[in-house]
Amino acid sequence: MTRVNPIESAEAREGRRNRAIVIGAGLGGLAAAMRLGAKGYRVTVIDKLDVPGGRGSAIWQDGHRFDLGPTIVTVPQLYRELWRACARDFDADVTLKALDPFYEIRWPDGTRFVAQQDTEKLRAEVAQLAPGDLAGFDRFLKDSAKRYWFGFEDLGRRSMHQLWELIKVLPTFARLRADRSVYAHAARRVKDEKLRMALSFHPLFIGGDPLHVTSMYILVAYLEKEFGVHYAVGGLAAMARAMGNVIEDQGGTLLMDTEVDEIVVRNDAVTGVRLASGLEMGADIVVSNADSGHTYNSLLRAHRRRRWTPKRLARTRYSMSLFVWYFGTRDTVGYWQDVGHHTILNGPRYTGLLKDIFVKGKLCDDMSLYVHRPSVTDPTVAPEGDDTFYVLSPVPHLGHENGVDWAAEEPRYKAKMLRVLEEQLLPGVGERISTEVIFTPETFRDRYLSPHGAGFSIEPRILQSAWFRPHNVSEEVKGLYLVGAGTHPGAGVPGVISTAEVLSKLVPDAEVVT
Repeated sequence: MTRVNPIESAEAREGRRNRAIVIGAGLGGLAAAMRLGAKGYRVTVIDKLDVPGGRGSAIWQDGHRFDLGPTIVTVPQLYRELWRACARDFDADVTLKALDPFYEIRWPDGTRFVAQQDTEKLRAEVAQLAPGDLAGFDRFLKDSAKRYWFGFEDLGRRSMHQLWELIKVLPTFARLRADRSVYAHAARRVKDEKLRMALSFHPLFIGGDPLHVTSMYILVAYLEKEFGVHYAVGGLAAMARAMGNVIEDQGGTLLMDTEVDEIVVRNDAVTGVRLASGLEMGADIVVSNADSGHTYNSLLRAHRRRRWTPKRLARTRYSMSLFVWYFGTRDTVGYWQDVGHHTILNGPRYTGLLKDIFVKGKLCDDMSLYVHRPSVTDPTVAPEGDDTFYVLSPVPHLGHENGVDWAAEEPRYKAKMLRVLEEQLLPGVGERISTEVIFTPETFRDRYLSPHGAGFSIEPRILQSAWFRPHNVSEEVKGLYLVGAGTHPGAGVPGVISTAEVLSKLVPDAEVVT
């Protein structure tokens, strides 16, 4: 990827296309750059990391590839539409493998639930876990479908920056009981606590508390069943590289290892950005894929804001953070044969643990874990005969009053995590670990410039969604747009990709400037 300033040669031309700068090469920023390139803009994407992908990037160490963030692809038609808008074929650039079953959920008492696409097999899982809840489960799936078509295909694919757009849909929100939480909705449909967990935990994948996130997000159950769960060969990092290739083929540039310090504003309109090096780069529009809190508090610090003031952002509820342990194991192919690509290990508590993480900001001794073992699907992630793992535990973000000293806590928390893994899923794994990387909330703060080290930006509660969320077109500065998890529809990779689609409907086609 290019690591030089691309602007001088472009400005030297007598006639040039409108210039766009995209801050951040996360999946939202890359998708935005592709959309802008298709509209005729000369696009420069700037990112402080050395590889594209943001949270969807990877680290290569000792022959292992550690996928740092998202591990699955859902709603694959979104990506095909994105590539098609750029006159490209997604399937020629990216290989997807369908995963079925999707994942297995395990409880400490040995109970298991296998999520899968086939409806009758899935109903059989429910009947085995909670036979009295089968009718309620069927109703839950119908509820999920209604919310998908309204919340994702309708609201999620258009801008919600005008208050009138919110007012128009309030009756539908009321009818679908968007005020009810995901967990509360599951509890109204089924009685078994384990099944309630299996139907309500999905907001954790997008940084939300199932006890408070709007029930609109039960749409994930339909989304998974209808379109499947897929793995991108090479990980999301391979998809990010493919996106970067499209941008460069369009005439755009990826400027890596480069940090934007400030968005430059003159007469209430963006004129470009200033880099940490002091170099100023001009642009006709600026798109920020940085966290919306970082965008307004840091990148626009010299500009007076009317809505997204420091005081308002201080009241914003952010997602939880994450403790992620990436490790490789040696000579373990054939070990742990009942452990698939995705496993969720529940701790002894569910609602109590959620309250500790999201409300009390308390780091607990017990934990629930998400275990990713991509080497069972993609052997290129590890040396021959070895395995690659990533184990994630939701933890409080750094903004709580009783903050955690992660420098002291990291080895203790890893030891607790290892004990859970060995007791419940991977006996003897500690003796097989050959290499490792650990991310704490402080890593998320420093690597991704995420406020409070939040793993997923602003939490998608009902009063932090749609019109209430930072808008795709900024009301603070003319020519500034936002994409990514912190804007609408945000939260989750499909939502992040959709922010770029919304952006393309707001930004006019490029003109030739002479």
